[in-house]
Amino acid sequence: MDFLNRMQPLALLVLRLVLGAIMIAHGYPKIAGGLHQHTAAVGSLGLPSWMGYLSAGTEFFGGIGIVLGLFTRFFSLAFFIEMAVAIWKLHYKHGLTGQGGYQFPMALMAIAFALICFDGGPWGVMFGRRGGRKLQR
Repeated sequence: MDFLNRMQPLALLVLRLVLGAIMIAHGYPKIAGGLHQHTAAVGSLGLPSWMGYLSAGTEFFGGIGIVLGLFTRFFSLAFFIEMAVAIWKLHYKHGLTGQGGYQFPMALMAIAFALICFDGGPWGVMFGRRGGRKLQR
């Protein structure tokens, strides 16, 4: 079991890299050329259309931050909220496993929640004492 405890920083790194890569991949097309379509789509969900700018920026720039381990808890909280809104406004009506269902956003929420609770681990851009803390065994 001690071996698995020593692997915890690697597990946090994997969670960060996976969540960050997925969010970058979803945010880049919105930032690179589909920003107006995205804001219109957000507006059609009954939300203020300006939130489309916020969500696209959160996905792309927050994804980069998560990959780097920069402000991990902050960006993870932003992703958690964004996925909760996506489930509520878009995916819930399709069920858990239906086409367009909420299983994928729910998995991203779970990863974001873990990173909110445990931070990003010691491997990444560090500020303050974050890099010196140990996980609980």
